[in-house]
Amino acid sequence: MAHPKIEPYDGPAGGWGSAQSLTEILLREEIPVSGAALLMKQNKPDGFMCVSCAWAKPAKALTFEYCENGAKATAWEQTAKRCGPDFFAEHTVTELLGWTDYALEEQGRLTHPLRYDATSDRYVPVSWEEATAAIGRELRALEPKSVVFYASGRASLETSYMYGLFARMYGNNNLPDSSNMCHEPTSVGLKASIGVPVGTVVLDDFEASDLLMFFGQNVGSNSPRMLHQLQDARRRRVPIITFNPLRERGLERFTNPQSVVEMATRHATEISTQYHQVKAGGDIAAITGMCKALIAADREAQQVGRPRILDVSFIEEHTHGFEAFVAYCEAQDWAALEAASGLTRSAIEAAATVYARARAVIGIYGMGLTQHRKGTEAVQMLVNLMLLRGNVGRKGAGLCPVRGHSNVQGQRTVGITEKPELAPLDVLKEQYGFEPPREKGLNTVEACEGILSGDVKAFVGLGGNFVRAIPDTVRMEEAWRSLRLTVQVSTKLNRSHLINGGQAYILPCLGRIEIDNQASGPQAVSMESSTSCFHGSRGKTNPVSDGVRSEPWIVAELAKATLHPNPAISWDAWVADYGTIRDAIEATYPAVFKDLNGRLFEPGGVHKPLAARERRWETESGKANFVVPEGLDADPDMPARSAESLDLITLRSNDQFNTTVYGYDDRFRGVKGTRSILFMNVEDMARLGFSDGETVDVVTEAKDELRSVKGLRIVVYDIPLGNCAGYYPELNPLIPLWHHDEQSKTPAAKAIPVRILRSAAPIHG
Repeated sequence: MAHPKIEPYDGPAGGWGSAQSLTEILLREEIPVSGAALLMKQNKPDGFMCVSCAWAKPAKALTFEYCENGAKATAWEQTAKRCGPDFFAEHTVTELLGWTDYALEEQGRLTHPLRYDATSDRYVPVSWEEATAAIGRELRALEPKSVVFYASGRASLETSYMYGLFARMYGNNNLPDSSNMCHEPTSVGLKASIGVPVGTVVLDDFEASDLLMFFGQNVGSNSPRMLHQLQDARRRRVPIITFNPLRERGLERFTNPQSVVEMATRHATEISTQYHQVKAGGDIAAITGMCKALIAADREAQQVGRPRILDVSFIEEHTHGFEAFVAYCEAQDWAALEAASGLTRSAIEAAATVYARARAVIGIYGMGLTQHRKGTEAVQMLVNLMLLRGNVGRKGAGLCPVRGHSNVQGQRTVGITEKPELAPLDVLKEQYGFEPPREKGLNTVEACEGILSGDVKAFVGLGGNFVRAIPDTVRMEEAWRSLRLTVQVSTKLNRSHLINGGQAYILPCLGRIEIDNQASGPQAVSMESSTSCFHGSRGKTNPVSDGVRSEPWIVAELAKATLHPNPAISWDAWVADYGTIRDAIEATYPAVFKDLNGRLFEPGGVHKPLAARERRWETESGKANFVVPEGLDADPDMPARSAESLDLITLRSNDQFNTTVYGYDDRFRGVKGTRSILFMNVEDMARLGFSDGETVDVVTEAKDELRSVKGLRIVVYDIPLGNCAGYYPELNPLIPLWHHDEQSKTPAAKAIPVRILRSAAPIHG
């Protein structure tokens, strides 16, 4: 890490680069044999669900049903390294605060419950009985509205259901989760437009589609198993159109590591047939341009007697607001569309032409679409585009938001939400005999605001690295220490454990890959994939320590220590047999989880019923709604940009998953040995007077206060003019807390106005 190296990488996604990366991490985590054996059970029938992304598990699994990042996640969790009481006896919290994210997690799995001791500035061992009793006493002494219950998105359906019930029985809906930081615009936008808050496609739809379109989603680093569906599509000559600021290798070329021929010949499949480098926040304008071109082509077809371009029968029967949307599109000027999107009219029309010829289209998107001030409107613009040709509720067609954490979508399905209208409160009242709170709870941004104001007194975290994931990192870390209580349920040490409140506890939990033995025997758990399918998962290796406990057990013990006894709930019975939790889930959501226990390991998963897939629209209008955006700019209300400002995009390397950093290499972008990087367009560098390899500081161009990150190395990269990019979570301090989507409050991390300043700071890892 002391000598970073930048050199172009010409290889494809997958291929030998992926194989070498997998070998390296298995050796580094000291599990070359056991780790390789475990991977053969990943995403397999009666095996365990990947602990990384939420991409679907197919009915017919491949021999190696895992990707590079999924394998890294398994190796990272099942490392032979241990982080026990001896480690904490040797290191103070103050010392550990100077360690990197990578160094902290690389210490290995947590093995014992720990309590922060302010006198020694160390975490010290504590018994489970003492820890849960002390936490319960603190929670009982606090006003319920002052406590936040965060969920990271990896916990099972069973744990998430218990956790949400615990919070509501305690007295609040303060249930923010990782969706608040990534796909909340999906939940808000799709619900208003088509009546469901999730995507509408299933895995089989990829086999029937004749066009795939990507918007702001980097498949090579974020969901590499999807590359198999993309390669199959290209072999069928299905075009793939990509809108993304950076040219990402997974959307360019892919060599299948499972193909002996491809590995031997180094053959690579071309993925994108059109690649449009839309500028940050330019998606609304680009999609508007496509819609404008389609509407114009439809009018021309009518005039000359050719078949219509728009699906008129679908629009008339199933949609609302079409005329107003057409008027909006026709009123847009092409020069304005080009300026706002960063694309030429001919490029936008080329994409529209291919779309007009396709019969069944899937629109795939990620956080490049959602993490803007108008992220919800960007999602709804994609819906508008799909509605024009009836590409919702049709085989081979639909909307495909690609989720991150492996059960982030599922935990919402079972009640992890701050919005009381999205939880079945009346059913819970009857089922468990208590009065659920009806007041809206805190989402992630509101929880942060509450910590800054002092209204939030305690934070309970079910997984994740919250302090590192949120915006405005420096301000939030300063405020965090004023909390009275912090509780973290975790597998590995991270920075959130070190920015602790007055009383702080680390509660080590089993990983999903480990055998979970309870009173009735080994337990299975369940998750929901990005394609709204429920899958079972069984642990396949022994627990890392006798001192760890399962997440359901931990939630149950906290609930028992905090709440008054309730004759309608036996937390101990639920922990003894997770099947009884699934029975309770089915009782709460009978239409969604019918016979989940009996179908838990059904090949391909159990499909969640979605009205929009059947062209039933559970919206206020009773139809799918065309939604007119307020303007073309996805980030319109930031301070006026100066001539020196750029829009910063935060992104992952291919050696990380969210805040978990597996290493300091970003193979696809040619970066080795550092994460202190700022990718810039060569013309912007020349215009602003900087050179490749120069060390700079980056400051947010916002009026309220100075936010900066120092010591970044400039790297020339193929990125649109006016944009620059770098890695999160390192650049999260640059995001003002108030810079979020207007409707969902998701942090707008994909367009942060910044200025670049010269720096004397050294480059570091």
